[in-house]
Amino acid sequence: MAGVRASRKADGWRAYRCRLLLGVAVGLLLAGLFLSPFSLREKGRVRGPLPAGEGARDASLPLPRVMLWAWERREDMRAIDPRQVGVAYLAKTLFLRQGNVVTRPRLQPLQVPPTTVLMPVVRIESDKLSPPTLDAGQRTRVVEEILALGRASITPVIQIDFDAKISERAFYRTVLYDLRRALPDTTRISITALASWCLADHWLAGLPIDEAVPMLFRMGADRQRVLWHLQTGGALRCLPTQQSLGMAADEPLPHGLPGSRLYVFNPQAWSSASVHSALEEVKRWE
Repeated sequence: MAGVRASRKADGWRAYRCRLLLGVAVGLLLAGLFLSPFSLREKGRVRGPLPAGEGARDASLPLPRVMLWAWERREDMRAIDPRQVGVAYLAKTLFLRQGNVVTRPRLQPLQVPPTTVLMPVVRIESDKLSPPTLDAGQRTRVVEEILALGRASITPVIQIDFDAKISERAFYRTVLYDLRRALPDTTRISITALASWCLADHWLAGLPIDEAVPMLFRMGADRQRVLWHLQTGGALRCLPTQQSLGMAADEPLPHGLPGSRLYVFNPQAWSSASVHSALEEVKRWE
């Protein structure tokens, strides 16, 4: 019996040591998870508003000189040269309706060469019949939808397309600040901008964005006024350093406009001929 008791005691001691070692291992694992540089950096993002001066950032984005917008239609762009051309494709549309956010993902196929630089674009639209409340809950949902897209993208640039009215600007500004705090520092934010935002209107100043792309097409009655302003030396004030312009394939821009990157919208499906025309447009700036 004494031998049996000794054997049981030894077994109990070994079991105790195993539980002790297992507990230490689990503790170290949890410490590594919670104290890793990634988790600490992420915790630092929930702090308050960005300090003054942290608005406009370095606008030099790792993108080709020509970016083609691929909107909601079937696009076969396998003929492009990915060394010269990238694609900014509509990835999802967010409809703001009363207090809700209705999400519609891209439904049409997009075919590109394997090494093409792809930029996901989020389109935001306000329902005219059921105007949005623009409250905190709606803002949080919009940010979450954009963040989900950022996590799924391998390209560290996200573009937002929102023709915000004056009454929606405070909402949009807060969305951009919330998004900037939540995204990794390596992810850049690009937005499209109405031409009027880049002329006498200065509301984009200080936004935490890396690029604003003035859309110099479909401007209606303002087209001649805007182009005259630019051709006579007028400046675009989307950012302190403006590097990008947006045009349509069927509305060529005049010679001599400033800008080193061209975003091109095509009302029709892209073809080899229309891609070649976009490249020729860029050459006129050189």
